[in-house]
Amino acid sequence: MPYDTHSIILGTGRAAPEKILTNADLEKIVDTSDAWIVERTGIRERHIAEPGTGLTPLASEAARKALEDAGIEAEQIDLIILGTVTGDYTFPATACLVQEQIGAKHAAAFDISAACSGFLYSLQCADALMRSVGYRHVLVIGGEVLTSILDWSDRNTCTLFGDGAGAAVLGVGQDGSGLIASHIQSNGEHAHLLYNPGCGSMYPPTPENVDQKVNTIRMEGKEVFRYAVSSMLDGLSKVLARAGLTSEDIDLLIPHQANLRIIQAVGKRLDLPEEKIFINVGHYGNTSAASIPMALDEARRSGRANKGDLVAMVTFGAGFTWAAALVRL
Repeated sequence: MPYDTHSIILGTGRAAPEKILTNADLEKIVDTSDAWIVERTGIRERHIAEPGTGLTPLASEAARKALEDAGIEAEQIDLIILGTVTGDYTFPATACLVQEQIGAKHAAAFDISAACSGFLYSLQCADALMRSVGYRHVLVIGGEVLTSILDWSDRNTCTLFGDGAGAAVLGVGQDGSGLIASHIQSNGEHAHLLYNPGCGSMYPPTPENVDQKVNTIRMEGKEVFRYAVSSMLDGLSKVLARAGLTSEDIDLLIPHQANLRIIQAVGKRLDLPEEKIFINVGHYGNTSAASIPMALDEARRSGRANKGDLVAMVTFGAGFTWAAALVRL
C-alpha cells in the first residue's frame, strides 16, 4: 500500500454476552447501590460472560459481523490483530483461536496487550503493516472478559467492568477516507496504579495466590481518573495537529467508555456539544479494549456516524497507555 493511501474501515461488528448484570443485581452481591454507581460512573448495567466461556466466542461473533458488513470472506483476511488482556490462555494468542473459528486460513494472527488502549494500538499496527507489507485486508478486534478477573467483594472495581468484543475490517482506499492520523503512547511509571498481578511469571497461579486474590484487578481510581483525562486530551491534540484540524472539525467523538465523568470532562475541555459525543457506557460498563470498537459499530449502525464523517477515537488504559485516532468514514 503506497503512502498516499489510507487503510479504510470496510465494516464493523460487535458482540456482548446475553446475560446482563444490573446495579440492582450488584446491590445483592456487594455493599453498593444503584444511585452510588450511577452518580460516580454513569453505569446502569453490564453484560457478563458465563464462567469458562472465554473470549474466543465473543471475538469470533464480532469478527463475523464485521466481515458480513464489509462484504469480505474470511479467507480474504491477511492478518488478524486482537487487543486484549483477558485472552483465553496465556498462549497461544487468542487471535489464533479466532482465526480457526472464522476460517481465516490464509491470515497471520497475534494479540496486543495494551489494556483499554488495545484496539487503537492494534489499529495503528494494522495500518503500518498494511503500508509496509502490502496486506489488503486486516481484521482488527478489541475484546475482553474482564469479569473473569474481578474481585466481587471490591465495589470500586466490580461495579465498573463488563464483557464484550468489537471488530473492524480494514481495506485499502484512495478517496480521502480512512485512517488520517493516529497516536499511541505509554508511561510505565504509573503501572502500579492499575494492574492485575496474578497468573504471570511474578505471581504464577498457586493455591496460596488464589486465596490472596492476586489474580484480580487492582486500581487506584482517583489517580487513574486524573491521568485519564489529561492523557486522552494529549492524544487528541496530537492527532488533530498532525492532521491540521481542530476539535471543531470532529463530527463524532468516540471516547473510551470507562466512566461518564471522564467522558464529560474530555468533552468539556474540547468544547464539544453533547450530540457530538457518543456514549453507551451506561449499558455496557467499561469493556476495556472492546469499548471503542463496540461503540464505533453501534454509532455506524444507529446512524450517529455516517460516510464522510470525521470520527475521533481516544482511549486510556493500564500501563499507563493511551491512544487516539482520526478516521474519515
